[in-house]
Amino acid sequence: MIDDAHLRTHSAILSKDKRAMTLDELGPRLCILGPSNSGKSTLAVAIANARGLEAIHLDQLHHLPDSDWVPRPAADFAALHDATILEEGWVIEGNYTRLLPQRLARATGLLLLDVPTSVSLYRYVRRCWFERQRHGALAGGRDSVKWAMLHHILFATPANRVRYRQIFGESQLPKALLASPEAIAEFYRQNGLRR
Repeated sequence: MIDDAHLRTHSAILSKDKRAMTLDELGPRLCILGPSNSGKSTLAVAIANARGLEAIHLDQLHHLPDSDWVPRPAADFAALHDATILEEGWVIEGNYTRLLPQRLARATGLLLLDVPTSVSLYRYVRRCWFERQRHGALAGGRDSVKWAMLHHILFATPANRVRYRQIFGESQLPKALLASPEAIAEFYRQNGLRR
């Protein structure tokens, strides 16, 4: 398991020749994990646009369109997920760790966004109050500040972050850790990505 000091000291896992991992090294099937509101959806779309891949937002597969984030039946979500990962190329953002083993088995690369909780809270409130069009939004839905989501960010996220770090540390895939907004911005710059 990777410890906190190591994670915060190194904003990206480096390749053997000490460069930050590039999109080419991460391959055509890329998983993006991280806490809610860490920038996963925006990064997935940027990578997909740059590489001619499809961006898959797991929240959209998990929830019914034109609803206030009502989940699909678990079997329906799993079927959509499993059909999606059979495609030749994709960028999938979202956690849903119950389905992660089969996703990682098909993936060629892994990104972990590990921004501070304060950043996630700020982004959540900003998206609900000020962003009408955002990547990863639910078709026909509208974001609003919900106490359940605030509670999730404040209290569930710390345990989830530990789990994501463990998954990241154990993965043998080419991978990059982006542990701050600055590290994420640098990844965009180094790979020629546009938000």
